[in-house]
Amino acid sequence: MTDLSAFPITRKWPALQPERLQLYSLPTPNGVKVSIMLEETGLPYEAHRVSFDARDQLSPEFLSLNPNNKIPAILDPEGPGGRPLALFESGAILIYLAEKTGRLLPRDPAGRYRTLQWLMFQMGGIGPMFGQLGFFHKFAGREIEDKRPRDRYVTESRRLLSVLEGQLKQHAWVAGGDYTIADIAVFPWVGNLIGFYEAGALVGIGDFPHVTRALGAFVDRPAVARGLEIPAQD
Repeated sequence: MTDLSAFPITRKWPALQPERLQLYSLPTPNGVKVSIMLEETGLPYEAHRVSFDARDQLSPEFLSLNPNNKIPAILDPEGPGGRPLALFESGAILIYLAEKTGRLLPRDPAGRYRTLQWLMFQMGGIGPMFGQLGFFHKFAGREIEDKRPRDRYVTESRRLLSVLEGQLKQHAWVAGGDYTIADIAVFPWVGNLIGFYEAGALVGIGDFPHVTRALGAFVDRPAVARGLEIPAQD
């Protein structure tokens, strides 16, 4: 049997199936990137819920895997060279899983870099901007009478949606004709902006029909539907 006892995180979240990839996450936009990717590729894995309510992300066990105290993180018992690999940052994990399985990242260099540029577009733009908009629109930012911070993120979110709209007007998916890790990175955030953050009207989502068309195609995928619910509520 695979032995993962050298990794402190397994003391808080014991691996019942240590031969499988271990996922530490929550069903947030960043978290579901990895669960969706795992469902799409069919890699066997075991999911562990990192409860923010219990501040699990600040526990010594979790910090031993990700010192940045963010989900998701993984522990792959069959990493490079057959040795266990611990990895954090959702974008890095998507690339790793794509290369491990040979799925959802083009093998030709040009296609690979076109996909990676859109992955970085999400990591550096969509995630941070949509997240800040959600804060100022739905959470504590609502108490701030000065709406300039919120409106700053509304303007930038609309700009990013316009970039996506232009790309999706020409292509079925974010990086081109094929579904890739770029879509797995982008669309959980678009769905969260409209749904959980309740900011669809605020950003004028109706102005971006190709974005909503692609979002619909994304959520219709069976692997996406499963991944959006992982890890399940305890």
